[in-house]
This record gives sequence, structure tokens and C-alpha cells, in this order.
Amino acid sequence: MCKDKKEWRKTTLEKVLSRAPERQDRFEVSSGIELDTVYTPEDMFNFDYNRDLSYPGKYPFTRGIHPNMYRGRLWTMRQYAGFGTPEETNKRFRWLLEHGQTGLSVAFDLPTQIGYDSDHPLARGEVGRVGVAVDSLRDMELIFDNIPLDQISTSMTINATCNILLAMYIAVAKKQGVEPSSLQGTTQNDILKEYIARGTYIFPAKPSLRLVADSAAYCSQNLPRWNYINIAGYHIREAGATAAQEIGFTLANAIEYVRTFIDAELEVDSFAPRISWIFESHNNFLEEVAKFRALRRLWAKIMKERFNAKDPRSCMFRTHVQTGGVTLTTQQPLNNIVRATIQTLAAVLGGVQSMAVSCYDEGICLPTEEAQLQSLRIQQVIAHESGVADTVDALGGSYCIEYLTDKLEEEATAYIEKIENQGGAAAAIEQGYQQREIQKSAYQYQKEIEEENRVIVGINKFVSPSPKISRLTIDREVEPKQIKSLNEIRKNRDNSKAEQSLSNLEKVVRGDENTIPVLLDCVEAYATIGEMCDVMRKVFGTQQELVSVY
Repeated sequence: MCKDKKEWRKTTLEKVLSRAPERQDRFEVSSGIELDTVYTPEDMFNFDYNRDLSYPGKYPFTRGIHPNMYRGRLWTMRQYAGFGTPEETNKRFRWLLEHGQTGLSVAFDLPTQIGYDSDHPLARGEVGRVGVAVDSLRDMELIFDNIPLDQISTSMTINATCNILLAMYIAVAKKQGVEPSSLQGTTQNDILKEYIARGTYIFPAKPSLRLVADSAAYCSQNLPRWNYINIAGYHIREAGATAAQEIGFTLANAIEYVRTFIDAELEVDSFAPRISWIFESHNNFLEEVAKFRALRRLWAKIMKERFNAKDPRSCMFRTHVQTGGVTLTTQQPLNNIVRATIQTLAAVLGGVQSMAVSCYDEGICLPTEEAQLQSLRIQQVIAHESGVADTVDALGGSYCIEYLTDKLEEEATAYIEKIENQGGAAAAIEQGYQQREIQKSAYQYQKEIEEENRVIVGINKFVSPSPKISRLTIDREVEPKQIKSLNEIRKNRDNSKAEQSLSNLEKVVRGDENTIPVLLDCVEAYATIGEMCDVMRKVFGTQQELVSVY
């Protein structure tokens, strides 16, 4: 019998270590938090169950935002999809729905993301490559052909051109006879992380934040079931951030958005319940479970203590998760199925609301139908066969999980405070702070791999030949087909109506009216995404790349 951990180390552990040393000098998670050999109640400094955990569905929501979580309803299962022409994407969406997917997640090509039509010189070679090409409302109509928008939840990974794509989605719903108020889904609309980590921005920060505020105001009034923003830690983690940085930088961005909405004279409880999130799940299982718990608790505290939110829904952290794209390897790609399974299980035990699982072939190509089905089956097997969805926060109370949850919250809070001291997220981005910190972390991670201090199976250990797998290729005819369709739209639409709508758009963006109603007029007149963005580029200007070298 040992009276405490110190005595156990001396009387038991040290004897074993003298005969057989541990396999490495230091065990730590991605955030640099060192893992002890074992955790006990002694590691729970000042722990208070009601204050720090409470019950599921109760503030601070550490154990989950719903009282019975997956016992009542499983998380929404999506697969990120979209490529080539709108017709090809529609076919893939319908196939996924037939195989049990419960929500759609749309990938757009790069020209669509940065506001260029498919026939623009800068779009050459990129049309339909990393997502579906959308030039006008006609493309959106084809993407959702025979998919009833009042029965499905749709997530759209779109940022700089978000309000345009949202207007197109509303217009398609109206054509289907669906009231906008009944639409369910999410637009990412997180422009700050584009400056930090991803790069598909168009306009400078001030007008970009205005556009985000416009969607918050419009959706709060007209689309009460729509998540008008999906604040993204995912891309920050993909760029090389640690888990603690992913939390800290993303929540700092969220604080900037909330301040922006309040400055636009929106009441906090009118918009905060529809704030949603997307985060990444990585390979360190314990850290990832703790990360989602820390995120819920920290966000609840921020909304209640910093912004005086009264509605409990304003404090609820509702997140989608994509498993780690950056963790996928081109070597031995079938190993990625194991990685994705670990990451999915961590997200489920972390209590997320929606998930897409990256496919084993994504290190090589856009995912094939076979790979997407395999990823969907990972979610379904975990949901229906593993038993982990049958109780809430199954790892809650684990000394190790609670310790990591506390430490991640502590480290993330320190990052938030550093950013606030620099004037907030937008000001810190302009100074290159977040970019430098991510660059340092990414460099350190890669250095550990190259020096074999971090094992990646199939890369620096257990190397063997990779099997041949089938690949998805994009037809070279996609681009000319899309350009032909675009030209037909321009020829057959009422051009005087389109020109008038674009003229009205310029007047609105030069003033302070909400941009979404006039964008809806533009898309219904079949103005193209390039035409609308050119108007806004003329008024707002464009953002130059923020170069940051540490």
C-alpha cells in the first residue's frame, strides 16, 4: 500500500526502471505537455466537479452540450465531396445519401473560392479540380437537382465568396418551393483563418468582416436554423499548429467576430446560438479527446464572462470535425484507414456534433467512391457497433483526461491573452504573430520526423512498398464544358436585368446596407460569381499576402 504517488515512484517504479529503462526520455502530446507515467487524484489540483465538469447539457458543458448526447441522436455523418462539373457532384451527393450519409458537405474549386469565373485566365487548369465549379445560379441548381433542401442539412466550405454562395443556395431553395426559414446547414465564412493559414481570401480584413457581419444579421432574421459562420480550427491545425494553438488561435478569432457583430449593433444572444465550428482530430488520442472538452468549457466561459451572454445556447460549443488531412500519407495509404479510425473515435468520445472522415487515398488524389464509402463505414461501425455512443462522456473522470483538459485550457488561454494584448486577432494577424507561431510548430514537427524522434509508420519506420490503389482523375473536358455552360448563361439571361443588379450591388457595397438582399437579386438575375466579385474588388480593393518569416 502506497500513501501517495511520491512513495509509489520510490518503492515500485524506480525498481522497475533500474532494470528496464523506458523506451524514450520524454513522453508528450503535440502541445508539448509532458505525460506522466500515471495520473491519480493528486494531479487534480483544486478540482471541483460542479464548477469544472457539471452534468451534460449544463454549463460549462465540459461533458457535452446535450444531456443524453448520442443516446438521443447520433452525430451528423457527412463526407466532404465535390469535383468536376455540377452534374458529377450531384451524382456523388445522391450516391452518398443512398449509402447512409445524413448531411452534405460541399467542396468548391479554387476559382469559385476566390471569385473568378471559369473562363478567367487565373482559373486556367483549376476548374473543377479541388472541388466543384460554380459560376452562376444554374450550377447551384444542378448540384442540388432532385435533392430536397427542406430535408437535408448542407455544409459549404466557402469563405471570401460566402455571401454569394449563400444567396445562390437560398435562390435554389425558393425555386424548390422551400422557405428560407426552414433551411438547415452551415457556411464556413471564417475569413480570419484564411489570412492565418489557408489563403483563399479576396478583400482586406475590414470589408471582409463587414461581409461576415452582414450574413450574421441576415441569417439571424431570415434563416434561424442556419449556421452563418463555421469558425475553423481545422485549417490552422493543418498548417502545423499544435492542439493548444488550434484552440487558442481559433477562439481568439471567434472573440474578434463577436466584437464585430456587437459593434454592428447585434445583441449577443441574437446571433451567438448559431455560431458553429470546425476542428480537426489528430492521432494523439488522449490529447484530442481532452481538446474537445477544453474547447467546450473555455468557449462557455468566454461567452458568459466576457460577453455576458444570458441564453445558455449562446455558450454551447457546437462543432463539426474532419479527421486530419495532414496526417494522411501517400506511402502505405491503407494505414490511413487506421489513422482515420483513431481520430474518429477520439472525436466521438470528445462529444462532437457532426463529422467527416478523410479518405485513405486523399494523399494521392481526390477520393474515389470506394474510399468515401470506406470512410463513411468507419463512422457507422463506431456509431452502431463500438458501444461508445451509448453513454455520455465515457472518459470523463479519467485522471489523465481531466489533467490534459485543464492543461490545454490553460495553454490556450495564454495564447488568447497574448493575442488580446496585441489588439485582438485581426491586429495580431497583421503583425504576423499567429503565422510565426504556426511556422515554428510546423518546423519542429517536421524536424522530429526527419530526425526519427517522432515515428510515422511507413515514413520513417516500418517502411515497405506501397500497394497500387485506384485513383480518381478529373476529365480534361471539365474546363471547356464549364466554360461553354457559362457562355450559354451569359447569352440567354436577361442581360439588362443582370447589369442593373450589379449596378445596385456597387451602390450597396459603397454604403452600409446589408449585402445579402442585393446579392440575392444578382444571383437570381444569373450574374456570375466573377462579375459580383469584380464589383466588390473595385470598391473594397484586394488583400495582399501577409509575409511572415520567423
